[in-house]
Amino acid sequence: MKPAKSGAKPGAKPGAKPESRLAMVRRARRINRELAELYPYAHPELDFRNPFELLVATVLSAQTTDLRVNQTTPALFAAYPTPEDMAAAVPEEMEEFIRPTGFFRAKTKSLIGLSVALRDRFGGEVPGRLADLVTLPGVGRKTANVVLGNAFGVPGITVDTHFGRLVRRWKWTEQEDPEKVEAEIAAIFPKSEWTMLSHRVVFHGRRICHARKPACGACPIAPLCPAYGEGETDPEKARKLLKYEMGGQPGQRLSPPADYPGKPAPALGAD
Repeated sequence: MKPAKSGAKPGAKPGAKPESRLAMVRRARRINRELAELYPYAHPELDFRNPFELLVATVLSAQTTDLRVNQTTPALFAAYPTPEDMAAAVPEEMEEFIRPTGFFRAKTKSLIGLSVALRDRFGGEVPGRLADLVTLPGVGRKTANVVLGNAFGVPGITVDTHFGRLVRRWKWTEQEDPEKVEAEIAAIFPKSEWTMLSHRVVFHGRRICHARKPACGACPIAPLCPAYGEGETDPEKARKLLKYEMGGQPGQRLSPPADYPGKPAPALGAD
């Protein structure tokens, strides 16, 4: 990992004038460029082979980790490889497959419901339009943007807990509502950057800029961060907080992209 850049002191200076909109936009775009250098391999951290698998995995990812979803879906997709198969599933049997992801009864209801909708209304295919995706049971705007951006190449901003936390720390927005966050961030960046920006910010939130104890002292974008100092600033102590490939640990995907520099995650029961 490249070290934090020297020069300007991290964080806002005491007594400094409020940052102008133009200055914030320039800083935000510079952070995006820095993240692109730091995570050139950023990717969706759910294993999938087609739009249906990504849709199902994203629904399952609510209130659990991508790792747990990735450990669960191989057996699930072996049993129900298509929307038609999943639409015909016996709920109690499907529940046992997805039990490790939590909230398995509600998720089973959503997965069977969306599979029925795909079978009956979309010819067994996942639609490539936001307006259609959000009509599916259990599918909101965040899930739809994940599917559109990563299965169809349609730019979108995915506002999960990591994304929302970081963009507020960086003073790109003060909004809490995900749709308002999405709208304000979309106004800062060109549409072509939306999907990769989402991956980079989430990667950074999972690896360095943690919720409870950010690794400020090991953060390469510290000079650009107004929230510098909320976490550990000592470089040695901060390095011990790094996660996944940054900390020499496995990632969340059992089948990561070829350019991923970390270790594949272990299968269910191997961790």
